[in-house]
Amino acid sequence: MTLHTPKITGAQGRPVIRQLDEAAINRIAAGEVVERPASAVKELVENALDAGASRIQVDIADGGKTLIRVTDDGCGMTAGDLPLALSRHATSKIDGSDLLDIRSFGFRGEALPSLGAVGRLTITSRADGDAAQITCEASRLSPVKPAALTRGTVVELRDLFFATPARLKFLRSDRAELQAVTDCIRRLAMAEPLVGFTLRDVTGGDTRTLFRADPASGDLFDALQSRLSGVIGRDFTDNALRIDAERDGLRLQGYAALPTYSRGSSAQQYLFVNGRPVLDRMLYGALRAAYFDVLSRDRHPAAVLNLIADPQRVDVNVHPAKAEVRFREPDAARSLIITALKSALTGAGHRASSTVGAATLQAFRPEAARVYQMDRPSQPSLSRAFAFQAPQGFAEAPQARLDDTPAEATVDHPLGAARAQLHENYIVAQTATGMVIVDQHAAHERLVYERLKRQQAETGIRAQALLIPEIVDLSPTDAARLLDAAPALAEVGLGIEPFGGSAIAIRETPAILGPVNGEALIRDILDELADAGDSQLVRAKIDAILSRMACHGSVRSGRQMRPEEMNALLREMEATPLSGQCNHGRPTYVQLSLHDIERLFGRR
Repeated sequence: MTLHTPKITGAQGRPVIRQLDEAAINRIAAGEVVERPASAVKELVENALDAGASRIQVDIADGGKTLIRVTDDGCGMTAGDLPLALSRHATSKIDGSDLLDIRSFGFRGEALPSLGAVGRLTITSRADGDAAQITCEASRLSPVKPAALTRGTVVELRDLFFATPARLKFLRSDRAELQAVTDCIRRLAMAEPLVGFTLRDVTGGDTRTLFRADPASGDLFDALQSRLSGVIGRDFTDNALRIDAERDGLRLQGYAALPTYSRGSSAQQYLFVNGRPVLDRMLYGALRAAYFDVLSRDRHPAAVLNLIADPQRVDVNVHPAKAEVRFREPDAARSLIITALKSALTGAGHRASSTVGAATLQAFRPEAARVYQMDRPSQPSLSRAFAFQAPQGFAEAPQARLDDTPAEATVDHPLGAARAQLHENYIVAQTATGMVIVDQHAAHERLVYERLKRQQAETGIRAQALLIPEIVDLSPTDAARLLDAAPALAEVGLGIEPFGGSAIAIRETPAILGPVNGEALIRDILDELADAGDSQLVRAKIDAILSRMACHGSVRSGRQMRPEEMNALLREMEATPLSGQCNHGRPTYVQLSLHDIERLFGRR
C-alpha cells in the first residue's frame, strides 16, 4: 500500500519550502523529549538535581495527565531568568563550546519550552531576592509577576498534551502511567542517595504517598546500601556484593547480587553512567556476559552499577531522552564490567544467597505453632540430664560422636562437619551456629566443572583441523566484522581466514565441540557481535560442553558416601569459588541457623 502525502505546491507545481512557525517547532521538539508523563517527570526532576536540590517532592494526578508538580529546595531562579528558561536552547548547564564535556543531567535547554508547548506550565522560583512566577500555555508566555515562595522552585504542569490532543490517544491507563512515573523516581533515587525524594498521588484531592526516600548519610557505599535497602529491599542488599573496580581510567561502583539471588526477569537491573540512568544495550550485554557461566538462560542477575568515566570519553547526546550513551572505547567499558563482576563473584567463594535458607524455613514452617520461651542449658547441665535419663546399665558418654566420623572434621569450618547422608543425595552437616544441607550431585558437579575449566586455561583449547575447509558466503560488512574478531576466535579454537570476495573459510573448530555446523556457528557469532560488540558464543559453547562433562563425572544421586568423602566434599566446596551454586545457578546447599531451627519447634 502506498501512502500519498499532500504537498504544498507553488505556481510551477513544485513543493514549496517554508519556515514553520515557533509553536509548530516547539510541538515537534516536545514530541521527541516528552513521550509520556514519566518523561516530563524525568526532565523536571533532573533539572531540580542540577539546581543542587537536597529534597524533591513530586505530586501527580491522573497518572500525570492532568497534573505534575515538582517542588525542590535548589538554588532557584530570578525574575529575569524565568522568560529565558522558557526559550528554546537556553540553558545554564553548558556554554556551547564543548558538547562532549557534559557534567549535568540536562544541557540542551529543550525540556521547559517543550513542556510549555504541549501543556499549561507554571514556574514559581526564588533565588536571592523575591520570588517570581511565569506561565506558558501552548508556547504563549505571560508576563512575570511576583509570587510567594520561601526557597527553591515549583514547576507545575497541567493538562499535558492539551495542545496536541492526538498524543493523548497514545497514552496508557492512569495506573500504567503512574507505574512508569514511580519507576522513573526510583531510578533517580538510586542515582542520588544523598537526596530525599517523595512521590505523591493527589488525584481527586486525596493525597497518597507512593514513594519516599529520605536523604541517606555516610560514605558513598553506606549511603547507596541504605538507599537500595529502601528502594529494592533488604533481600537484595543482604545478598549483593560490593563492586569497586578501576581500569584504563574507568571506574565501576555499586552492588551486584549473588547468582543464587537471580530473578525471573531483568527488572532488578539498574545501570548508570556518571550517575545518569541509561538503557544501553552494550552495558546490559556486558552484565549478562559476566554471569553467563553461573546462570541458566531463563534467569537474570540483579545489579545496581554506576560506570564513571571522563565526560570527554562518553557521548550522552545521541538520544533525545538521553537514555543511551556512546563510549569512545566501548571495549574498555565492557571489559571492566565483565572482569569486575567475575572477580567479585569468584571472591565470594562458596557463598550462597540467604534467601535460599529463608525459603527452606518457609517450607518447613507449620501454619500455626505455639511459642515456648526456653533457655538453652549449659553443657554440664546437659551431661547430668543425659546421665539421669540413660537406661540402667548404660554409661553416658560425655559427647556423642559418629564412630566413623574423622576426628579432624570439626564444626568450625564454614560448612561444618558431615553428620549424615539422607536419601543417598543430601549431606547433613553440623556447623558452629546451625546446620547445612548439601545436594551432593549439584555441589560435586560445580567442583568438577571448575576443575575442567582450570585445566582448559592451563593447556589451552585444542583445535581440530578440518579435512575440507568449510566456506561461508557473507556480506562484506559481516565478513569484515568477523575477520576483525579472528584473533579472539582463534584463542578458543575457531580458525577462520578470508577466502576471496566476502567469503570466509573455516579451517579449524574447537575439538571439544566435536562435529559442528560451521555456517550456523558463524552466523550465531555474527549475531552476538552485532548485539554485544564481541563474541562469547564459542566460549559459552565450550563451557556448556565442560558442564555436561562435569555432570557425567560428578558424584551421582543415589550413591552412598563415606564420612571422609562427605567431609572432603565440604572442604573442597569451601576452597572453590562459585561452589554455592550449580552450573545452572541453583543453590548447592541450604544453611539454617540454630536460632531458626529452634523457632520451627516453637522454642523461640
